[in-house]
Amino acid sequence: MKQLLLFALLLVSFRSPEPVPVIFLIGDSTMADKSPGDAPETGWGTVFAEYIDRGKAIVSNHAVNGRSSKSFLTEKRWEKVVSLLKPGDYVLIQFGHNDQKFQDSTRYAGPTDRYPENLNRFIRETRAKGAFPVLITPVMRRRFDTGGKFFDTHGDYPAAVKAVGKAAHVPVIDLHQRSGALLESLGAEASKELFLHFPGGYYPKYPKGVLDDTHFSRYGAELIAGTVAAAIRDQQLPLVNLLKTFGSTYQYEFELPKIQTTRFPLDTFHLQDYGAIPANRVEPATATLQKTIDACHQAGGGTVVVPAGFWLTGPLVLKSNVNLHLSEGALLQFSDRFDDYPIVVTSWEGQDAVRCQSPISASQASNIAITGKGIIDGAGQVWRQVKKEKLTAGQWKQLVASGGILDKEEKIWYPTARAKLGHETPGAGRISAGYTVENSENIKEFLRPNMVRFTDCRRILLEGVSFQNSPAWNIHPMLCEHIIIRNVSVRNPWFAQNGDGLDLESCRFGLIENATFDVGDDGICIKSGRDEEGRRRGVPTENIIVRNSTVFHGHGGFVIGSEMSGGVNNIYVTNCNFLGTDVGLRFKTARGRGGVVENIYISDINMTNIPGEAILFDMYYEARDPVPQPGEQNALPVMKAAPLNEGTPRFQNFHIRNVTCKGAETAIMVRGLPEMSIKNIVIENVSMRSKKGFICVEGEQITLRNAVLLTTEKVAARVQNGRNVTIDNLTYTPGTETILQVSGSRSEGVQLLHTDTSKARQSQITIP
Repeated sequence: MKQLLLFALLLVSFRSPEPVPVIFLIGDSTMADKSPGDAPETGWGTVFAEYIDRGKAIVSNHAVNGRSSKSFLTEKRWEKVVSLLKPGDYVLIQFGHNDQKFQDSTRYAGPTDRYPENLNRFIRETRAKGAFPVLITPVMRRRFDTGGKFFDTHGDYPAAVKAVGKAAHVPVIDLHQRSGALLESLGAEASKELFLHFPGGYYPKYPKGVLDDTHFSRYGAELIAGTVAAAIRDQQLPLVNLLKTFGSTYQYEFELPKIQTTRFPLDTFHLQDYGAIPANRVEPATATLQKTIDACHQAGGGTVVVPAGFWLTGPLVLKSNVNLHLSEGALLQFSDRFDDYPIVVTSWEGQDAVRCQSPISASQASNIAITGKGIIDGAGQVWRQVKKEKLTAGQWKQLVASGGILDKEEKIWYPTARAKLGHETPGAGRISAGYTVENSENIKEFLRPNMVRFTDCRRILLEGVSFQNSPAWNIHPMLCEHIIIRNVSVRNPWFAQNGDGLDLESCRFGLIENATFDVGDDGICIKSGRDEEGRRRGVPTENIIVRNSTVFHGHGGFVIGSEMSGGVNNIYVTNCNFLGTDVGLRFKTARGRGGVVENIYISDINMTNIPGEAILFDMYYEARDPVPQPGEQNALPVMKAAPLNEGTPRFQNFHIRNVTCKGAETAIMVRGLPEMSIKNIVIENVSMRSKKGFICVEGEQITLRNAVLLTTEKVAARVQNGRNVTIDNLTYTPGTETILQVSGSRSEGVQLLHTDTSKARQSQITIP
């Protein structure tokens, strides 16, 4: 008997895991998977599979180009699907495009007879196998009349689908209505991006170009698949439980912004054809590089190839439809001669200014890229001032001996007297202070350029390249849309003043993924203009995705502000590592900025060796290093409430989940203004080792849930003038003197919930 029981237990232990449901897709070309040769055509079913959590379900796409409900049956394609069905599976059914073709007897199925009969057969045989059918109305074609008014070409077929669904009690996703609303909202011109509208020379399958208003580009497939997923969510179909979330945020993958991609003609332009001497040369190649870029642009676009070797150059201007491709082994070295960089009208730290021309720039360009495996070096060492305390004694001695000039206290090194003069002159370089191209020569070296500067550009790709040693900020898109930054490495010396890695300013629709940053200031930074000028511009940074990226050094890992006067919203960050950054998640602003930062979703962040705060909300930003250097003080100034006005900034609606930090000065700090608290912040599932724990000053509707705060300070959490602050399920260091200390005359509604208080001397102390 014991042997039989043991055998039974072994059978249970080796039992295969329960099979996950399969979502079968049956339909026509708008849904079907495509072969690589069909590029860029993409069926929405391909993208829909990416919106499903693979640990919960599998998508099996059986849709085929040109099929109707009739031909799908007569060709026995449905018979194959039925043979694969098992209880708990789903079948998404979308036909109609080809059922309309009455001139083709092999496909035509009338909307009042054969078409509904076929749909009912799919439903009946799906249910017979214990699976669940879902009907989908045909997706719209792009049709606009000469007046720009959208019209429908599907006749009675959508209504037939809905009638069948109602009679059979089957859920119906009305893709016909939803896709029509999408196309109508975009209009005749913008809706072209969803379909195949390309001139010749871009894709081998379409050597003469293509104008197709039925089949989708990758971007269109993403929008349509998202429309289907949104219907599943809105109708709360059982499939909603199978949808993939973005990291551990509450957002579904399909809800994320959709980013348009670059595309370039197949033509290739080689520097050698435009007079370049072979690689490994030290004479400037500026003229040849720019000539090749211009020729590529004038020919309609393509790829400019920079071959392996050393290429010295002055500033370059990128043009529309040009992909500047750096081959592996190519070093694009920008000049260290100040005379090579003319002074131009641009902006600096969110305000209109004159600066030296950026090493790489583009303005009002579309479809541009910098790709490859090469390196771009901005010669930043000749531009930057350096603080003595950021170098060793030997490094400082060597720097001073190289030339340059010191400040009065001999604590800051400047490359030239003109750089020093600019640094010591209030408002230097700002147009509002009266500076122009003509009157700024005496402070030229102070006017350090950002290395890569794109202004008012659309569809940008930076991929694979290493960007390093920038004079000021490294990569700075401003007023740009549809930006992809992927697999890049961004480096600056850790002492590089204003040596940010990436600053997205007043940009919309961006993706940063699989990138690494090791810089002297903020790593990944979101901005939108400064103070009154930023508010006047009024362009927020919004709809940005950051994922799978690492910041090794910098003032902040992921940062918003402090120039955020135009607003920031709809930002999604997941699966990032911050290793040794001064602050991990850093949200900073100050009185006078104005602007609203809201709807920020962050999850799955790992940090280690953070000298400052792991998570910081700070409305007292004073443009100083977040971690004081030796001899510096960083005490919070005494602040009294000020009147609310357009310069009052706001932080609200942040959702932060799954954060781990080993080693920080402070785990979490929320520090609002007396007149404007930081509002509606949820931080949950965090585990941190730090000196100080949770500090909340002038916060409202703040929730800290499921937090492990192992601190060395005697108080685990402090709340000063906090309203409706909830700490729920807190784990703290055993022996902590006080779990929660509450102070301030405006504190109210502060709660400590579901927390074991037995391991501390006091659970809560309130100071009037």
